[in-house]
Amino acid sequence: MSVVLLVRHGQASWASPDYDRLSPLGQEQSRLLGAALSRRGVRPDLMVRGSMRRHRETATAAVAGAGWAGEVVEDAGWDEFDHLRTLTGRIDFPEVPDEPYDERVRRVEAIIERWASGRHDEEYHEGFPAFRLRVEQAFGRTAERLEPRQTAVVFTSGGPVSWVTAGLLDGGVPTWSRLSKVVVNSSVTKVVLGRRGRSLVSFNDHGHLEGRDGLLSYR
Repeated sequence: MSVVLLVRHGQASWASPDYDRLSPLGQEQSRLLGAALSRRGVRPDLMVRGSMRRHRETATAAVAGAGWAGEVVEDAGWDEFDHLRTLTGRIDFPEVPDEPYDERVRRVEAIIERWASGRHDEEYHEGFPAFRLRVEQAFGRTAERLEPRQTAVVFTSGGPVSWVTAGLLDGGVPTWSRLSKVVVNSSVTKVVLGRRGRSLVSFNDHGHLEGRDGLLSYR
């Protein structure tokens, strides 16, 4: 039986002109994750990351925190959907001066729901079916690289983590939508590969952040 650990990146720079980089909190979350995985005896045989800056920075901080050695393989199939082009597409997403954080989140979530519905795929740079297929293929490539009883750690984003999880639960888009709203920054989702195929063991584990004030974040 082999293991795939799906790591959501640490907190990125939400509401910043350059979202695709870790905040100081995100750096600390990632370092603590690596240290926690090392204490649990995780010694990855394979490390994979998406091509985004926040994936690279999360991997770098986690590897340093864990004291691991070895190459982290880049696979853009693990990238998050392009939120800038997905949120704009043919849809106007104007900035609202002094908009409360919760209201901005609701606006963003409404637009993502529209994208995921599959009813407007022609309006987007990457429709939800294409995103879904891309993530499934990335998971397949990761699984194929593993020998029996090996462990892979994948540094990715909440969208791909939630789609893999929803697929293993036979939940489809509604389940993906619910899960993607609660994925904690630097959390770990565990999938095992064995004689019964792929099985979800745990979702959104963030024990390395618990009991530490100010470390938990969702965006």
